[in-house]
Amino acid sequence: MNKTISINLGGFFFHIDEDAYQKLSRYFDAVKRSLSPDGRDEIMKDIESRIAELFQERIQNEKQVIGLVEIDTVIAIMGQPEDYKIDEDATKSSSFSSTNKIYTRAKRLYRDKDNSLLGGVAAGFGHYLNIDPLWVRILFIISPFISFGTSIIIYLILWILIPEAITTSQKLEMKGEPINISNIERKVKEGIDEISDKIGSLDHQKIADNAKYGAEKVGSTISDILGTIFKLFAKFIGALIVIIASFSLLGFFITGIIMMFSSTMPDNYILNNIQTPIGLETPLWAQGILLILVFGIPFFFLLLLGLKLLVNNLKSIGNIATYTLIATWVIASGIAISLGINEASQLAFEGKAVQKEMIAIAPTDTLKIKFKNNDFYSKNNYRDHDFKITQDEADNEIIYSNNVSIEVKYTDEATPYMLIEKLANGKSTSQAKKRAEKIKYNYKIEGNTIVLDNYLLTAVENKFRGQEVEIYLYLPKGTIFQTDESYSNYDRSDYDFFDENEYDTKNPIYRVDSDKVKCLNCLTDELDDSLSIKVETGDTSATIYYDENGVLVKKTVTNNGERKIETIENTPPDIQKKEEPSKNK
Repeated sequence: MNKTISINLGGFFFHIDEDAYQKLSRYFDAVKRSLSPDGRDEIMKDIESRIAELFQERIQNEKQVIGLVEIDTVIAIMGQPEDYKIDEDATKSSSFSSTNKIYTRAKRLYRDKDNSLLGGVAAGFGHYLNIDPLWVRILFIISPFISFGTSIIIYLILWILIPEAITTSQKLEMKGEPINISNIERKVKEGIDEISDKIGSLDHQKIADNAKYGAEKVGSTISDILGTIFKLFAKFIGALIVIIASFSLLGFFITGIIMMFSSTMPDNYILNNIQTPIGLETPLWAQGILLILVFGIPFFFLLLLGLKLLVNNLKSIGNIATYTLIATWVIASGIAISLGINEASQLAFEGKAVQKEMIAIAPTDTLKIKFKNNDFYSKNNYRDHDFKITQDEADNEIIYSNNVSIEVKYTDEATPYMLIEKLANGKSTSQAKKRAEKIKYNYKIEGNTIVLDNYLLTAVENKFRGQEVEIYLYLPKGTIFQTDESYSNYDRSDYDFFDENEYDTKNPIYRVDSDKVKCLNCLTDELDDSLSIKVETGDTSATIYYDENGVLVKKTVTNNGERKIETIENTPPDIQKKEEPSKNK
């Protein structure tokens, strides 16, 4: 049994038996003796690396022991030293022994840094495709204009991914030449001769001058390229700034002019439709001036900046004008900030005045809820204005607002009632409460009908400080009520309890349950019509019956499937019980 030896060959560790090791050592000694002293160490290093690669290809795992079979195979590939000995005066062509095998590996793609302009990618592709690298370089130069710059990214990726041909074996593999002793020795000697020629013809001063000139030229070129890129980018940014600043400045100027002359406009249009951060306590003409100064001046300077980026040698507006505008902006901003703080303090606290109104209706009555509009202030019955300053019938200026809401809620009490809450803001709770008490809001109860104004009024001296009216209608279980068409504009009820938009019925009638408000006359198949009188006339059939709540209703159905349910009258439950036998007849 032969002894096993561990060796380091080309940076790799191998296990080799003693006979194979001795034969490999003799082979290395013979190769070394056949080489000339010039470059011998480098050639031997490359030969060892190549043999290590061949061993790596033939072993299955790190524990496998290299024997004589592997040594003979590698020597057959690399060749015997006497067959590849190169004389310095001999030609570069090698004579091969007919008894030796020629081992040629397929080409592999490497970067050729020896013949590169940048990263050697084009030169490597030239060797791999067996074409002049010039054509590859031309392709890379033209392609950015065709591929919108993506080829530059591809080149950088290839530069990173493709390895550089560093060793002699890699350089031979890059060109597809056999990696044997002859080619390795020739390649190393070619490199040594090239270096020797360069050293022999060395002109140090000329090299220094050329290096200095080349460095200056490269630096100047890079500077010009970067300068051009930055100039184009600056032009683009300048154009963008000019467009944004111009439109913004125009918008602020037009809005400010409209606010300054708003008092001369018909029906105070701006006053009726605009709210400002500093409120109406400050006249709108003053707010218009502040708007132009506070926002217009910064955008004016921004416009000048954009023009300077676009236009070379643009004249300055002068130090006097610049400092005057800056001082004006500082003063205007200070005034606007103080007015804004004052406005915020006016809304710091909320106060309210509450009024409770009992609603006396019979349990069998249907409570009707209506919203009333005043045509003098508004020509529609919808909540489309938050507030406006207008005049009353006596030509007194007042604040008018549609900020009115209603909410239906459940109560355990036997009698329905209504809470009217007037709310306003102020510097303190007491001031806010006093302002809320000065809100004018009217309503009336006529029999089983509640008529509510859809607006509120307050004097101009009270100022607009978030005045609003919230109505809470508390109804006990079993209460039946009906709303008008405009009710939904002001309703803020909890949808889980009462959602008037849930039912698609004209003039719906609702009943209050403890958990939800239900519709009684909506189109549904759940109505109990077991006790009914049915009359058919032509294409229409009508059914008259008392529903489960004692309401006399009529359901009309046509042949095409259209249905209509309407209330005839409200009938107390005790009358219903007396009339049921007659219906059965």
